[in-house]
Amino acid sequence: MLTGQEGKLFHPLAYTKTFILIVDALLVLTLAPVLISFFMKGKFRPTDSHPVNRFLERGYEPIIRWVLKWRKTTLAVNILALLISIPLLMRLGTEFMPPLDEQSILFMPVTLPDVSNGEIKRILQVQDKIIKSVPEVESVLGKAGRASTATDNSPMSMIETIIMLKPKSQWREGIDKKDIIKELDTKLQIPGVVNGWTQPIINRINMLATGIRTDVGIKVYGQNLDTIARVSERVKMALEGTPGVSDLFVDPITGGKYLDVDVNRQELARYGLTVDDVNQTVEFALGGASIGNTVEGRRRFSISVRMAQDYRNSVERIKRIPLQSPAFGEVPLSAVADIKFVDGPPMISSENALLRGAVMFNIRDRDMGGTVQEAMKKLESAKNILPEGYFIEWSGQYENLISGEKTLKVIAPLVLLIIFFALYFAFNSLREAFLSLITVPFALIGGAYIIFFWDVNLSVAVAVGFIALFGIAVETGIVMVIYLNDAMEQLIKAKGNSRETITKEDLREYVVHGAAKRLRPKLMTVCVSLFGLVPVLWSNGVGMDVMKPIVLPMIGGVFTSAVHILLVTPLIFLMSKEYELRKYGKLEVHDVKH
Repeated sequence: MLTGQEGKLFHPLAYTKTFILIVDALLVLTLAPVLISFFMKGKFRPTDSHPVNRFLERGYEPIIRWVLKWRKTTLAVNILALLISIPLLMRLGTEFMPPLDEQSILFMPVTLPDVSNGEIKRILQVQDKIIKSVPEVESVLGKAGRASTATDNSPMSMIETIIMLKPKSQWREGIDKKDIIKELDTKLQIPGVVNGWTQPIINRINMLATGIRTDVGIKVYGQNLDTIARVSERVKMALEGTPGVSDLFVDPITGGKYLDVDVNRQELARYGLTVDDVNQTVEFALGGASIGNTVEGRRRFSISVRMAQDYRNSVERIKRIPLQSPAFGEVPLSAVADIKFVDGPPMISSENALLRGAVMFNIRDRDMGGTVQEAMKKLESAKNILPEGYFIEWSGQYENLISGEKTLKVIAPLVLLIIFFALYFAFNSLREAFLSLITVPFALIGGAYIIFFWDVNLSVAVAVGFIALFGIAVETGIVMVIYLNDAMEQLIKAKGNSRETITKEDLREYVVHGAAKRLRPKLMTVCVSLFGLVPVLWSNGVGMDVMKPIVLPMIGGVFTSAVHILLVTPLIFLMSKEYELRKYGKLEVHDVKH
């Protein structure tokens, strides 16, 4: 997945679908004609001779005649259904991408920044033992601190525990992944530890893209760390109790402990020592110094030496570290320096030349867009949160959501514009192009209804499904218009092209005939789409969490676009031809350009 600001909308599924469409277009232009020339030979039976087709036409013809008779009622029902779909879409929640079930859980608790190695080890062991007690857990692997790599900047106070789950067939009856997380969160309420729940892959993507390891983060920018810490706490207090906000915590930027060795230069001069002597002694005794290398096979290791743990595990022992004075022999470190622990930042984060803090939280049991909007309103209504010179910025997946919405506002109109011009160049008529394009909003009706009743949030995946639905609806609409134009050509050959020879009854009969010819290919298109897409709704494998929001609009839209194209498109076509005959005295028939 692209993680830069320019590519946040593009998902691997989008690339895959684009590649499939390109290959499909190439095969249609090259391989399909060759296969047709090989296999479609011999004598072809007319469509009227097929029993299934005759049966379908006998049921379809009375319906289309009723629609052509009751025009206002038909148009009113379709427009009403379209208007109802608008508030349904407005009530849906929003998110960047549907959460992909990675078949595992990442537990990321945060404790106090000055926690000791022994204490964090004890907490880690206790947590792993509790996690393993849940029946659905297969294995647990916890890590505290950072790995030996430049890309892992985790402090000792942050634990990362990967929880591998058993196959769903071995889970308790009626339990799902959300229930497992709630159960684990209830059992892991340890004082001084703030729990955080996510998944391994999405966590790495969030951290690399935005520096936020939760679903949403509020970055606090300023010039002073203490002030940033106070502002972050105020933001956290304002957000507490917001529906959907869980695992709320402040990324600690204060509370770290530092050993401060303050050299007394007068005492140094008295004992004949220098600052460099003190620095070297402290470095060797506490940090360790390299004295050589050892080679094991093809690997080389550095050998470091420092004082034993018993001689450096307290401030009093550190004060007794000896220095070699030329005049006085061994001198304790405390004779030439003041040694004490002082408070400081456990980690300093900065962006765009400004110091940064962060308030982080995950979103659970609610959509991301609605949760963040309510959180924004709470911060706006709160007073005295941001002092002068400090500001906040929303980040995490919400940053991707906003970027995706902006990109879709450009892509969606552009797609419709391209489709319209393609139709115009095909028919060489604005009226015919518009007639084929109006199938798009009516295809939205079924897509909007099904994602509303399926309780799916609007996301990039849903948008991809709607864009694919646009193509299907326009494609089938074009074929219907072609058949109707063919019927008009037959009418002109039979009765001429004049208002004196063509009556409204003639127009109606030929429109019914042209629409009936389109019935079988349209039903074939609907059946192929449904047979290919409906099984996805009952699939539960890896990746189905993202595939279902793509497929749902297409399934619902295929139904409503089929109804619209079979019933409403012939009605609008008939009304346009009656208008042409009344205004110009003749019919205009446009052939599709090949």
